[in-house]
Amino acid sequence: MPNELIYYISQYGYLAIFLLVFFQEIGIPSPLPNEFLLLFSGYLAFSGALHLALIIICALAGDLLAATILYSTFNLFGNFILHNKPRWFPISQQNIDKQTKIIRERGLISIIVGRLSPLIRGYVAVISGLTHIKPQHYGLVILVTSTLWSSFYIVTGYFLGPYWNYVIAHIAQFKYCLYALLLVILITIIARFISKKNLTTSVTN
Repeated sequence: MPNELIYYISQYGYLAIFLLVFFQEIGIPSPLPNEFLLLFSGYLAFSGALHLALIIICALAGDLLAATILYSTFNLFGNFILHNKPRWFPISQQNIDKQTKIIRERGLISIIVGRLSPLIRGYVAVISGLTHIKPQHYGLVILVTSTLWSSFYIVTGYFLGPYWNYVIAHIAQFKYCLYALLLVILITIIARFISKKNLTTSVTN
């Protein structure tokens, strides 16, 4: 974990957490993935440097603001951006078409899964805007998923507080364990959704 970022977070606390989450979710690269930023923030809550609830609020605010800006921008100006796509634009047309097809076939569940996935969650806001998902549906999804995402990592960091030195020493292995746990949660959500949908279908038939 970069020492400069540790210093920045320790010195500026809640403002640093809000800005770092916001900038990375809006698409500005950071040497520290947001998932590990939130874990470290949870550790700071454990150590008494910051308050757990306020950390969650700041992270949630940064994530929601970024997701709202991306969605609104591509919902309003998506066609113009695609037809005048700058070189720095991170998503290929092929990827856009693929994600659009997934969202249209699977609906909101695909947005929920995408928003909880570390590697593609930022792209989901862009695709949702491009496909003109209804604002009220998108707003509800990002509120729920942002709360789950930020709370999951921050609370995990808090409970890992007593073992923080071990976590840092084995961060690479821990990263995969954490992603595996998140994957299990996602699979559970999808399975429950499909089961409920099938039950509803069988009742109506």
